[in-house]
Amino acid sequence: MQALVGGLVIAGMNLVGASLVLVWRDPSERSLDALLGFAAGVMLSASFTSLILPGIEAAGGGSTGALQVIAGILLGVLVLDQADRWVPHVHVLITGRKRADQATQNARYASVVLFIVAITIHNMPEGLAVGVGFGSGNIGEALALMLAIGLQNIPEGLAVSVAAINAGFDRSTYAALTGIRAGVVEIPIAVLGAYAIQLSTGILPYAMGFAAGGMLFVISDEIVPETHARGHERIATLGTMLGVVLMLYLDVALAA
Repeated sequence: MQALVGGLVIAGMNLVGASLVLVWRDPSERSLDALLGFAAGVMLSASFTSLILPGIEAAGGGSTGALQVIAGILLGVLVLDQADRWVPHVHVLITGRKRADQATQNARYASVVLFIVAITIHNMPEGLAVGVGFGSGNIGEALALMLAIGLQNIPEGLAVSVAAINAGFDRSTYAALTGIRAGVVEIPIAVLGAYAIQLSTGILPYAMGFAAGGMLFVISDEIVPETHARGHERIATLGTMLGVVLMLYLDVALAA
């Protein structure tokens, strides 16, 4: 039930971000890069403070615990890498740039399918991280992780809504559909993650590592290249630093 609530919260915050296009009609590229940089910082800090380090502790610490979490990280990276080979990058949709391996006959239909599948894959480790966090039984860290994922979902939802509007989609309809899409993906995966931990606590270190590896891959492969692609590297980096600091504080404050 806690994971279900957590999934609803992060999906709802994605809907909030997507709906911002209804009031913030034309956000600048600079603003979007700063917000996405902030999202990357939050995810980066959360990957270590709420997933990797607690995962090592859950495995009993030491080199054995570290190896279990590392195995999960590598598996998460491998899964996201293979998914990325199948589906072109999310930032293709945001920037409008085509990748060399993106050959389609029906560009508009392909872009819609690409969007749905790519963002779904992108959000899977986020939902899993929240579910695994609550499944571990450490409510303080789970709440910090939920807030972290929720906070970074706001600029992410805004960014993909702006991209869709630029591609010709309806403003109000698309904002609603983005929230629905986020809920469909993140809510059941959060519940599944918590349920899997309840079945076997032995997979907790691997699951935490897997979720962290998936999020780290998304940061490095998707968010950072996107925020550094349009000449706003400095503001994006400052946003990242702010996200790291805020998440670090939330993690300590909620765990106290």
